[in-house]
Amino acid sequence: MNQQTLVLIKPDGLVKSLTGNILARLSESKLELVAAKMVRVTEKLAKEHYKHMKDKPFFNELIKYIKGELHDRRKVMAIVYWGPDAIKKVRQLAGETNPEEAEVTSIRGSYGRITTKGIYENVLHASTNPEEAEREIKLWFEPDDIIVDFYPTEIKEISKLKKRAWA
Repeated sequence: MNQQTLVLIKPDGLVKSLTGNILARLSESKLELVAAKMVRVTEKLAKEHYKHMKDKPFFNELIKYIKGELHDRRKVMAIVYWGPDAIKKVRQLAGETNPEEAEVTSIRGSYGRITTKGIYENVLHASTNPEEAEREIKLWFEPDDIIVDFYPTEIKEISKLKKRAWA
């Protein structure tokens, strides 16, 4: 059964110029890359993405981390992969969340670290299950950003929409 999953190459992965290495490793999954973009992570986006961790003592550091405040790289690369068992395949390639527990051949095992402050710099995020994948993909992407229609959409007239535009 085809699934979709969100992958974020986090600021530490970008500042270490690991994007190519990570994408090459993810290509081993034989999944189709159906969306990709660079995103400047706002406070609102960061908090919504990690809302399930808001009660953790490290929540504020996690928000600073994903926003790029700890690496002076205020962006992430957001990617959607699609294909058979996408979530399982990507998570196997990613490895355990804790880089020290991850297989050394996994992406996190190869490139991740734990800082002296105890922050997991694990270079990427991967959705954990289909429900989280849907929530995360809809948070990071608009329907027209993705080349496969795997969630229902509708045409809506949106008025009074304010967004940044070219001058």
